Amino acid sequence: MRDFSTLCVLVVAGLLFSAPSSWAAHAYAQFGDVKYPAGFSHFSYANPVARKGGEIRMVPPTRPTNFDKFNPFTLRGTAPYGIGALMIETLLTGNSEEPTTAYGLLADDVEVAVDRLSATFRLNEKARFHDGSPVLAADVLHSYTQLTSKLAAPQYRTLYAEVSSVTVVSERIVRFNFATPNPELPLVVGGMPVFSRNWGQSSGVSKPFDKIVADVPIGSGPYKLPSANMGRDITYVRDPAYWGQDIPVRKGQFNFDRITFKIYLDETSRFEGLKAGEYDFLREFISRNWARQYVGKQFTSGEIVKRAFENGNPGDFQGYVFNLRNPKFQDARVRQAIGLAMDFEWMNRQLFYGIYKRVNGYFPNSDFHAEGLPKPDELVLLEAMRDKLRPEVFGPVPVAPSTDPPGSLRENLRRAQALLKDAGWTYRDGALRNARGEAFTIEFLNDQPSLIRIVGPFQKSLEKLGITMTYRVVDFSLSKQKMDAFDFEMTTLRLPGSTAPGGELFEIFGSKAAETPGSSNIWGIKDPAVDALLQKVVSAKTRAELGTAMRALDRVLTHGFYSVPQYYGDAFLIGYRPAGFVLPPTIPPYYQPDDWAMRTWSASPANP
Repeated sequence: MRDFSTLCVLVVAGLLFSAPSSWAAHAYAQFGDVKYPAGFSHFSYANPVARKGGEIRMVPPTRPTNFDKFNPFTLRGTAPYGIGALMIETLLTGNSEEPTTAYGLLADDVEVAVDRLSATFRLNEKARFHDGSPVLAADVLHSYTQLTSKLAAPQYRTLYAEVSSVTVVSERIVRFNFATPNPELPLVVGGMPVFSRNWGQSSGVSKPFDKIVADVPIGSGPYKLPSANMGRDITYVRDPAYWGQDIPVRKGQFNFDRITFKIYLDETSRFEGLKAGEYDFLREFISRNWARQYVGKQFTSGEIVKRAFENGNPGDFQGYVFNLRNPKFQDARVRQAIGLAMDFEWMNRQLFYGIYKRVNGYFPNSDFHAEGLPKPDELVLLEAMRDKLRPEVFGPVPVAPSTDPPGSLRENLRRAQALLKDAGWTYRDGALRNARGEAFTIEFLNDQPSLIRIVGPFQKSLEKLGITMTYRVVDFSLSKQKMDAFDFEMTTLRLPGSTAPGGELFEIFGSKAAETPGSSNIWGIKDPAVDALLQKVVSAKTRAELGTAMRALDRVLTHGFYSVPQYYGDAFLIGYRPAGFVLPPTIPPYYQPDDWAMRTWSASPANP
């Protein structure tokens, strides 16, 4: 499954409040809502007196694979999980309570110009890289220059596309100049990773950025790497001299002396590792495992706890996605017909133990989800681009087909046959064929053998339409290469829900990204109406405007039938060993479980 959690952490979720004139502040909120005043002591969900020490051992929530580089910012290769979050910091940092607000981290002050065409950051004089050197404006400029070069992964160029230049004002003051007065841009640049100019230097000579592979990043974060060995498992060690351990946005966080990520290349050995005590924390994604495996003596005794952690996060989008670059998927009627062959209700009963909910739209379980007919505020945006939209967009938003009575899979397949016929595909000579006699086949590409049981019922339904789907399982490395080159027909994708969507959506849905190898627009969506709505999203001046633009965007995307919506869970399924840990008394509303554990859990006295 294609997972874009790494993309979503590129943008810090929020930063400072707007004002009618130029100002400087300890925080920035896109829509003016700052919870914590200047001089606050700590975030409410962090325990400021949490014990420091011990270790937490986890399994990454991403696909299992060995790592072959330490540079997380380049396209080729695989960096170890956690390296960015634990070792490299940003000018500002968000929190788990406020979707569009963040506070000073490397920068202790930010000033936004009256015309919103620049944001100026003053760096904290205490900020230090792991080699002891101060974090200076020249390092911020260097980081921006490297990330926006063609040697870095393409998503950074998309993310910072509206930054016109970066100016070093003085040793510790840096100004980002913007091409447009976009209120989200201070958030975007405030969330930019900052690393030392010395990273990748040898004898005074700097390596090209894409050749920095085996050099451990010189960052400023709370953890270091004790060794530069490539491989499978990785352990980060807390820096006892970490410069920011007592600042408000770090107080009570990153409490473990060691954080280890262990890699298991198959599900069986991974779960057996939890029972054997090889690690302490596992997020489960497979409902069958959750229902059947998390039982027995260790769970009855409490040695291992099975717990569904509630959260206020928007639902993740998950679905089968089409590669629109392939001619057979360019007709929306074909894509809609294929979606009608999926029987979610049967799968949820028979395969998922009733755990999941059906995905509708691209932003489920959030304020950004479109429903029914367009509301008046949405119509204002849609009417301005009526000539670019299908007439159906002005009607009810499509919902995922159901097989619950009075519906049925049989009736859905009849509808699919009619759509395919209208699109020029008819059943003859044992297969669904176009006018040239070519049979309709689909190769499904994935790196998870466990998904075969999920795809199987979908395959059988497609067979009834005359469509042959083959399932190709490849390892993670080859899957990544093929996805980066858009060399696939159909696959599965998961997009974590966001409380503060913005510029990163250009990388996922924007036309320019569709043409950029390695981008996250794996569909190949190239729609001027989508591009226009993305611009409305990033230029929203209020939370209400953001919601309107997002719902209009959701409506247009859903009417495109670019995906076959699947399912999502509204709780995090976690297995962990409680004896070694103390959980903070407050669970924040918006969080990812592994990040929350790394940041705010602490070791019990039994965890040396």
